[in-house]
Amino acid sequence: MTDTTDTRGKRGKWNAARLPDLAGRTAVITGANSGIGLAAARALAGAGAHVVFAVRDLARGGAAAARVNGSTEVRRLDLADLDSVREFAAGWDRPLDLLINNAGVMMLPEQRTKQGFEMQFGTNHLGHFALTNLLLPQVTGRVVTVSSGAHRWADNVIHFEDVNLRGNYRPTRAYAQSKLANLLFTLELQRRLTEAGSAVRALAAHPGWTATNLQSHTANPLVRTFMAVGNRLLAQDEAAGALPTLYAATQDLPGAAYVGPDGPAEMRGAPTLVGRSTAASDPAAARRLWTLSEELTGVRWPLTATVR
Repeated sequence: MTDTTDTRGKRGKWNAARLPDLAGRTAVITGANSGIGLAAARALAGAGAHVVFAVRDLARGGAAAARVNGSTEVRRLDLADLDSVREFAAGWDRPLDLLINNAGVMMLPEQRTKQGFEMQFGTNHLGHFALTNLLLPQVTGRVVTVSSGAHRWADNVIHFEDVNLRGNYRPTRAYAQSKLANLLFTLELQRRLTEAGSAVRALAAHPGWTATNLQSHTANPLVRTFMAVGNRLLAQDEAAGALPTLYAATQDLPGAAYVGPDGPAEMRGAPTLVGRSTAASDPAAARRLWTLSEELTGVRWPLTATVR
């Protein structure tokens, strides 16, 4: 699945035309019905992969898949409902080369998942945490989790005393916490994979500023207006925004690597390895988050090797 071509090789900056041949590979993409998820699905299917659209709405997912050239299927998955996550995983019965944890919600008014978790933490992190661990025995290649430069925003911490932010909720605080959790999850997942002797690699990516419908659901109308203007004037399109995900999914990169755009402030550009905050690099916080996530979801580490 890997291609060792450098981001700035003789043929110019890396793009989706330089994906390796993925014939015979299977990829699951959460939230593949729109945005960078759909762009990634289109590119992977175009390279020969069989792409599974893991989506809340089967009708919308089917309509999106019908616009993709290549081998696709659509399965229902609601990351805000752990029962749905378990149902999806229980129905998976074959090897999985690539799991892309892409779906997410952004800066919503305060809401709760079916199990009562703060919606952004519950969807962006806990749903993907449970899905990954439940599918991991079948994963043979990569787990790529989509984070954001927003992991540096607000408090830049996981509120371990109350991850649901009851009485302490702000849309930006909740979103930043969930995106920080994505990076800490990737860090601890790779540590556990390494200790288990697994060849699977866990990586993270972020799309920079990409024009999608995600920003239209933010709680603050002024922020929505700002985002709409920025999408028109500053943002890159969905195909460009998907490149860091595709690069993380297919290139010869170390486990726990983080990929983003190479332009100013990582807002746009070709995919490359990027840095993360000190908080996102904290192994103790990553382990603590993992333990808490197991307690909240009831989903445990599935591999047999003992993890210290």
